[in-house]
Amino acid sequence: MNLNYRRTFFMGLAFLSICAFWQLYDNIIPLILQNTFGLGETMTGSIMAIDNVLALFLLPLFGAFSDKVNTKLGKRTPFIVVGTIMAVFFMMLIPLADQSQNFVLFFVALGATLIAMSIYRSPAVALMPDLTPKPLRSKANAVINLMGAVGGILTLAMIRFLIPKEVHPNYTAVFLSVAILMIIAIVVLMITIRENKLTKEIMIDEETLKQELSSEKHEKENAMPKDVQRSLFFLLASVFLWFTAYNAVTTAFSRYALKVWNLQGGSFAIALMVATGAAIVSYIPIGIISSHIGRKKTIIGGIVMMSVAYFCGFLFTEYSTLINLVFAFTGIGWSAINVNSYPMVVEMSRSADVGKYTGLYYTFSMAAQVFTPIFSGFLLENISYRTLFPYSVIFSILSLCTMIFVRHGDSKPPKKASKLEHFDVED
Repeated sequence: MNLNYRRTFFMGLAFLSICAFWQLYDNIIPLILQNTFGLGETMTGSIMAIDNVLALFLLPLFGAFSDKVNTKLGKRTPFIVVGTIMAVFFMMLIPLADQSQNFVLFFVALGATLIAMSIYRSPAVALMPDLTPKPLRSKANAVINLMGAVGGILTLAMIRFLIPKEVHPNYTAVFLSVAILMIIAIVVLMITIRENKLTKEIMIDEETLKQELSSEKHEKENAMPKDVQRSLFFLLASVFLWFTAYNAVTTAFSRYALKVWNLQGGSFAIALMVATGAAIVSYIPIGIISSHIGRKKTIIGGIVMMSVAYFCGFLFTEYSTLINLVFAFTGIGWSAINVNSYPMVVEMSRSADVGKYTGLYYTFSMAAQVFTPIFSGFLLENISYRTLFPYSVIFSILSLCTMIFVRHGDSKPPKKASKLEHFDVED
């Protein structure tokens, strides 16, 4: 059983568009809130958490809703198309509100954009497991995350070169470039991925069909065992904790770089580009590694790597090119976690509930991203910006503690008949 990399690449365009937007959101919105509207760290963190509050309710809702939808475009594609169109329209009002210093317009435009993004996030992610057999999902998720990283690094490049080094720069150009990227990605996705057709092609495979029917019959007859429920709980707790650590850094880094290292304009984007670039290079190898040693061990390795990277980041009191090495290890560690955590969650689900479990996964990741901008922002404002990296170290180590108790959802690759088979892409 081989992964169709071409098809997976095109499926990943939806995630590319999502990550392109969130990279823009995490880095530019806090700067607008503080520099244009004069908000403090705690209030900035609270507003940055709004998208995650919305996501707590909307991602499971639209994930489960897309499970039940059946249209000519498929189950997931309609949500992707509608969500993207709405997001692009409303996000272009944000730099307009920034230039006119109209907070009401800014807040309404931001809220509408976040709702639009929530419409298609879960369906876009659920598209991969819909069209990928279970044993190949870690490798497929590596490709999906690779595409997301490409979207992120393209946005960072736009930030680096399209934002002038001014106290109050005009962000219109960078917002427009990201909007165009999102539209192009979804247009290509619609042309190359015919969801209904591909679903039928996969089900024509008699072996796959037999496995799916057997699995569905077993799962309908038996509720999720308590030991599996326990593993799911600890895995979702781990998701919450490592997102708490990681999102604190990504949300506050543009401000941290300005306040602590005195980096002006879009200069801060270099370190983030290094982290994203390292992730891009490592996604496919990590997908292969996890198919050999298992998802859990790969995730644990990623957590350890990120914990060390966070600690090293704290040691820098001024900007140095060596910080790029720290961020490179952060990117590799994050890719090790991302490639494997979502497949572990859906591994415990049944095919008919993939959207539901995708929403559940995002409920916990978004809950972390509600909590961490507010709590970490309070620490930054009332204690010191230097609390940022120690904060992330603590929550990263806590995620390691909970991950140890996860016993299910791992991949167990079959033995190879010969050494030559290790060069195949088969699980």
